[in-house]
Amino acid sequence: MHFQLTDDQRALQQGMRELLAGRFDRDALRAAVERPGTLDRALWRELGEAGFFALRLPEDDGGVGLGAPEAVLLFEEAGRALLPGPLIATHLAAGVVKGAADGSVVVTQADGPLIEWYEAADAVAGEEITDGATVPVRSVDPLTPLHRLHEPAAAGDPLVGLFTAAEQLGSAARTTEMAVQYAGEREQFGAAIGSFQAVKHLCAQMLARTELARAAVYAAAVTGDLADIASAKLLADEAAVRCARDCLQVHGGMGFTWEADVHLHLKRAWVRKERWVSQGALTELLAELLVEVG
Repeated sequence: MHFQLTDDQRALQQGMRELLAGRFDRDALRAAVERPGTLDRALWRELGEAGFFALRLPEDDGGVGLGAPEAVLLFEEAGRALLPGPLIATHLAAGVVKGAADGSVVVTQADGPLIEWYEAADAVAGEEITDGATVPVRSVDPLTPLHRLHEPAAAGDPLVGLFTAAEQLGSAARTTEMAVQYAGEREQFGAAIGSFQAVKHLCAQMLARTELARAAVYAAAVTGDLADIASAKLLADEAAVRCARDCLQVHGGMGFTWEADVHLHLKRAWVRKERWVSQGALTELLAELLVEVG
């Protein structure tokens, strides 16, 4: 199968990249890190106005009338920019929770034993969370506050897995770009480190890993098949985590400093890796689905 984006899809993706570049640049990212648990409500409403949340709603219901493949492109850009907030939950709640579609309301959802952005959200989709049912826990990602549920929720909509995979894909692509850029700028022994064979191989492996995940995510968006989504999630998780680690290696000691952004991609990738279905359960789910097909 061949997956080639249409001109309209490319324009949609480029438009979202430009919006985020203008409204959530590196300075905004760093400001968000310094204000953990705080959402930029103005940006949230701008996303709503741009159709981020209402993208898959029918036009008769005030939506854009597009589908999962187009939504994947937007979530890929969000992952690339490390945009914080319960984007997927709010997107899925559009048309169900009043105000979610236009970004005037922030919606989160219970997901396994954890719930993201609980205190910052206006609504919880699909679950009634009572007082005392959650306890805040320290999150490895400063941009993703977490609460633990006393009663773990069931696995959610497979679209959570698909869109999370798209975010992981965007992060993997971005860390690959960061590694290649740094390798071309950093010099040792009078030459750019990108000219060294070991660094070339590392960057090539990052690109191959990312493009494999891209093919899987785009295919799953088209088919909507549960096994395809599970496969895409596993491949995108691996790409996001390993590319971030390899990017750290290319940056050397600089990559481990708080001032570098690489660690933020790695920490977010770790959090996303456990979203929807845990890695162990996801592997078992995929094995069961493949056995059924066989």
